[in-house]
This record gives sequence, C-alpha cells and structure tokens, in this order.
Amino acid sequence: MAEILTVTLNPTLDISTEVTSIRPGPKLRCAQPRYHAGGGGVNVARAIAKLGGEATALLVVGGHTGQECLDLLRADGVPTLGIEGPAPTRHGFAVIELESGNQFRFGMPGPEWSPEECERFLEGFAGALRPGMFVVVSGSLPPGVRPGLIDQMNRRAVAEGARFVLDTSGPALEAAARFGGPPVDILRMDGEEAEHLAGRAFATPQALADYGATLVAGGVARHIVCSLSRRHGTVGVSAEDRFFVEPPEIRAVSAIGAGDSLVGAMVMSMARGETFRAAAHLGAAAAGAAVMTPGTALCDAETTRRLHARTSVATV
Repeated sequence: MAEILTVTLNPTLDISTEVTSIRPGPKLRCAQPRYHAGGGGVNVARAIAKLGGEATALLVVGGHTGQECLDLLRADGVPTLGIEGPAPTRHGFAVIELESGNQFRFGMPGPEWSPEECERFLEGFAGALRPGMFVVVSGSLPPGVRPGLIDQMNRRAVAEGARFVLDTSGPALEAAARFGGPPVDILRMDGEEAEHLAGRAFATPQALADYGATLVAGGVARHIVCSLSRRHGTVGVSAEDRFFVEPPEIRAVSAIGAGDSLVGAMVMSMARGETFRAAAHLGAAAAGAAVMTPGTALCDAETTRRLHARTSVATV
C-alpha cells in the first residue's frame, strides 16, 4: 500500500452535543459533549483508520487547542505530524436539536497566517513528501493564506513524485479549477460547488460527467469526483472512464464527514492499487455510512461494507 499523507491547514477542535430544543432566551441544557480533532484532512485520516488503513495526518497547529487536536488523534491511533502555526487552533461546534432532528453547525475562522508562516509551512510540507505517496489536502484555507499556496503545494508534490488529491472550497477551489499548472491527481467537489464553477445546474449524471470531462481535458485534474446536488450519488470522470455511483436510500443523522469519508475510502482503495471506479464505489459507501452516524463519528467499516454491497455503479 502506498503511503498516505493528509494535510489540514486550518484544523479545529470539534465539539458536538445534543439539546432538546433551540430557542432564544433561556439557558439550553446540553448533553455531555464529544470532542474530536477536526478539519478536512484530519477527518480523511480518521476515516482511513476506521476502515482499516493508515494515513499520517499533518496539521498546522497552535496553542493548547492545537496540542489537544494532536493528542486526540494519537489516542485514536492516527499518526500525526504537527507544524507550528499561529495560535490558537480554532474551535468548531455542532448541536443536534432532538425535537426536530436538525443539526446546527458553527465554524470559527481560525487564526490569520503571515507570509512568513506560509513559507515555514511549505518547508515543513516539502520535508514530509515521499515518492509514490498520496497527498490529500482537504478543508478550508486559513485567513491570510492566498489560494496560490495550493498550486505551490501541488508543484512540490509532483516534483517529489507524489499524487496530489484536493478537496477544498471557495477561492481555493476556483483557483484550482482554472486551466494551467500541473493537474492535480484527484479533484473532489460537491454538486453546488460544481454548479457554481460551471455557472449552470446539472440535472443528470451525464451532464455533470460532461462538465467533469472538460476539466480533465483542460488539464485541471486527472480524476474528477463530484456529487450530484439534486440526487443522491457520485459522478467520477477520468480520461478513460465516466461513471455514476448510486447508493441505496438511507436515514441521514449527521451531515458531518460524508465528503471526508468518501475521499478517505477512495484514496485508501487507490493506494492499495484498485481502479478509480472501484475506489469511488467504496468511497460512496463510506459517505453513506458517515451520514448514518451522529456528530463527528464519520464512517465505520461494517456499515461501509454493507452499503457497498447495495451500491450500484453504471457508465454514463
């Protein structure tokens, strides 16, 4: 199995809890909170561990919350690599209202990076690269970090013979989706992000696959993985294949971690030498397993296995 390194530039100390109902005024009595290290790359590494694989989680951390993130990951058996950044590492907060089943999620922006901190991070990142490894960069950019940092990371990964996987949003995704520069190996986005980039809606898997094919042909990425926003399922596109992965109907409990579970399962599968189509099939099952768990629990191996057997894949 190839090495996997996940990178989280803006990690969080995530707190999740439940309350009977949410209303203004009175003090709301919550259930005992659950604490997890969070952020895109962190969740990808945690998902891989839950599925029986291993990834090293590289985090840019600062202050006591950053140290707590590292400690929580190590307690979960996830190897970690900390790079010192501005303090403090941010908090995230999620509350489920038991009366309605609704989930309320609150995210803090995180500390602002200076240009010097960006350079220090790039030096530490370059030192962690190995030929043949999968490098998964997932999550938002911290304040003060320009989208061009992603391109610098990709170029350094390519120069070391590593495969670069990107799952981000906002200006960083927009910059990555422009033609030019070395293509990332895998680009993952959700349906709303794809529609925003394209400036139009996608009603069918075929239409979304057509858009993905333009990104592949333009050199943005070798593999595109994208959710269909108005229908459950995931579209995968490469120069050699186009397919739609349709999961079974499931009862959703929490939206946290579905995309990270998909990326984790998919990269773990490809690191084991499986095809892109087979990897996306497993990833869609892991995403389904994640939404069936509360809070930040992510996917689990047994539910992923059961959903995988009930998930279909068809060429589009």
